[in-house]
Amino acid sequence: MRALERSGYRVRGFATGDETLVAAAEESPALVLFELELPDMSGYELCRALRQAHGDGLPLFLMSGDRVESMDRVAGLLIGADDYIVKPFNPDELVARVRRFVDRRARTRYGAAPPGVDVTPRELEVLRLLGEGNDQNEIAHELSISPKTVATHIQRLLTKFGARSRAQLVALAYRAGVFRES
Repeated sequence: MRALERSGYRVRGFATGDETLVAAAEESPALVLFELELPDMSGYELCRALRQAHGDGLPLFLMSGDRVESMDRVAGLLIGADDYIVKPFNPDELVARVRRFVDRRARTRYGAAPPGVDVTPRELEVLRLLGEGNDQNEIAHELSISPKTVATHIQRLLTKFGARSRAQLVALAYRAGVFRES
């Protein structure tokens, strides 16, 4: 999971399925990556419980080094997993798969920029947090990036939207329908 952390993702680890369910209920994750073999339940059971609690919008990735046959992977996908990672795996491939699902979820959940404004999924996240009233340091903490990186994203957003202040940026984003009710 170090590869995910190096790529800017905040990673939390849990030993059991129950711990994972409790954590996901307390703070909605962007994606859940979990083992098929857990001490208290199977990954299939956890997948079903997460899908029931969070719907289809939450990306779920099963992984296993023992259950690697085609029927195991098919079963995971049929139960509701979005991906099934076979160990050993290439960390860069895992990051690419996670990025694809997390970015898609961010675009779907938080809307899109107005036509003609090219905004990245990370910029949409920064914009969403600005719209919620967070300051630069709070945004940095939430996204596990540096405040300087947040400032760069905000500067780019100001330019892209033609705004002169953060307040104007948020107002323009609301007016353009960037924010959607989740």
